Amino acid sequence: MNENKVSSNLLVQSPFYNKLAMKLMESRLTNAKLNDDYLRHEKHADIKSSPSLLLSDAIVKLLEDLGVKYAFGVSGGAMAKLWGSLSNSQIQVLHFRHEVGAAFAAAEASLASDRPVVIFTTAGPGITNALTGILAARGEGAKVILLSASTSALQHGRYAIQETHEQTIPGGIFTSGALFHYATTLECAEQLPQAARRIALGLTRPNGFVAHLSIPTNLQSSLIHESLPQVDLSLAQNIPSKDTIAKCIHLLSEGNFAIWVGFGARSAAEEIRQLAERTGAAVMCSPRGKGIFPENHPQFVGVTGLGGHASVFTYMQKHSPQRILVLGTRLGEPTSFWSSQMIPQAGFVHVDVDPDILGVAYPSVPTFPVLCEVKTFVESLLQYWPDNFAESKLVTLPHPEAEIIQPSNNELVRPEVLMQQIQQVCVENSDAIIMAESGNSFTWATHLLRFALPKRYRVSTAIGAMGHAATGVVGAAKAHGKAIAIVGDGAMLMNNEISTAVKYKIPAVWIVLNDARYNMCFQGMAMLGLEADATIPRTDFVMIARGMGADGIRVETESDIRKALEQALAASTPFVIDVMIDPTRQAPSRGRNQGLLAQGVADSPNKEISFPLLK
Repeated sequence: MNENKVSSNLLVQSPFYNKLAMKLMESRLTNAKLNDDYLRHEKHADIKSSPSLLLSDAIVKLLEDLGVKYAFGVSGGAMAKLWGSLSNSQIQVLHFRHEVGAAFAAAEASLASDRPVVIFTTAGPGITNALTGILAARGEGAKVILLSASTSALQHGRYAIQETHEQTIPGGIFTSGALFHYATTLECAEQLPQAARRIALGLTRPNGFVAHLSIPTNLQSSLIHESLPQVDLSLAQNIPSKDTIAKCIHLLSEGNFAIWVGFGARSAAEEIRQLAERTGAAVMCSPRGKGIFPENHPQFVGVTGLGGHASVFTYMQKHSPQRILVLGTRLGEPTSFWSSQMIPQAGFVHVDVDPDILGVAYPSVPTFPVLCEVKTFVESLLQYWPDNFAESKLVTLPHPEAEIIQPSNNELVRPEVLMQQIQQVCVENSDAIIMAESGNSFTWATHLLRFALPKRYRVSTAIGAMGHAATGVVGAAKAHGKAIAIVGDGAMLMNNEISTAVKYKIPAVWIVLNDARYNMCFQGMAMLGLEADATIPRTDFVMIARGMGADGIRVETESDIRKALEQALAASTPFVIDVMIDPTRQAPSRGRNQGLLAQGVADSPNKEISFPLLK
């Protein structure tokens, strides 16, 4: 596949480069030739010089130039100097209670603000505590920079307190690879400009970037005399060739097609809507893609995967699209369950910026891969799509059916009633970001809530860690202004940052599904015909919240839900709603249970009773 690549990733601005860039546009030079010409000239470029600085101050100055507004973390003696430099800068420094909470919050603040966010940790356990949140940040497409302290070289092997280097910490933490797109340990102050250039280049990636800069304690107070590069965070543009676009139009116009929207398409909401309306294509989305295409649109057929809708399978069976245009999703298990019912007659056209995911979820299905940012691709597709093209006939598409909720004398709150009230009060009457935690919170919210705008709904499918939303809500609220986390009691007990939100007066809201059990595990084990104890003691989360300085209210009946939600939305400080949930209500997680069965988790499962009854 030939692509014309136009890069705006150059960090040094000069008249020479401006002329060279014009030459590129006129003659369609390759990136390789541009880079060769640029490198030959680099020593003559007009680089901004800076006076000598302490290394810790120079790092902070670099972060400010990169657009960092927030730094979340937990302090320690090994990084005292760096912490001091951060605290005396323009960057807002928030001291969390646990490093993993800081990392989850940093990921969500980055996604909410579309800016890089810093995580800072001390040596040893400070680093390892943050790793789950950092892995989630990478999988979710956030832009975060971990600043950690490491032991001075002279202390290596001498059993220093929290001794930290390549021989005492598991591999992969200090090197680029599966965890970090870029990682390095500074051995001298003069290495910072090189690291700065690598980090700045990485932040131009359209699908997120996770970096780790480890700074030995003794270097933090050293002087740096090298000039730091100017930074330009303009995104690279991989412009698809006319041949590529022509091929895609040919494939998609051979018959009716559908559009499968993922989280990676969140910047292209308007373009996708135009494409759908121009072509008549049905649109479905991944759980993370909710709202990118309006869920109230007549061409929307439902959410796929975990917590998804039976209407999607109805569409696939009755309308049998020739092809599916996949935009910005890995099509992994949470999105597709790798179901054969989601395979179109002639295969996929798969568009993404990550070459490693194109065609991987369904390796035996014909897939035309397009390596491109989704917005750029759809813009090009719209530009060249024939004006006279239309669906051969208008069809009535299936849609997710509204759940009919009957009155009840139940003494506990039904989750579906709670979601109905969240929809009316929080989704439709506020601009708050709504987050759902892993577990039944995820499936209930994904299945029942409806969004008409992008960037309003957040779930994590990268690693699906419990505690992500319970702590990430603090970062989202800090960056956005109001954020609501729908969480289970197990996740809330595992990890929360109420105390952090109280300290910084962050208007985060926790809606706790309090059913005294890990209910996805409890229900799932029962459906699989297995037995295990997943209950936990009933907890009073209002008492916990007030003990930390937040406000809260307990909801014991369905008639009390709306008032509690309105009170939480009106609060300018952290607020916890403790909802007494009926644990017997079966969550819409059958697809997950079927996936476990396919992997041999159980041989003789009980009859499925979960809804929706996905076929």
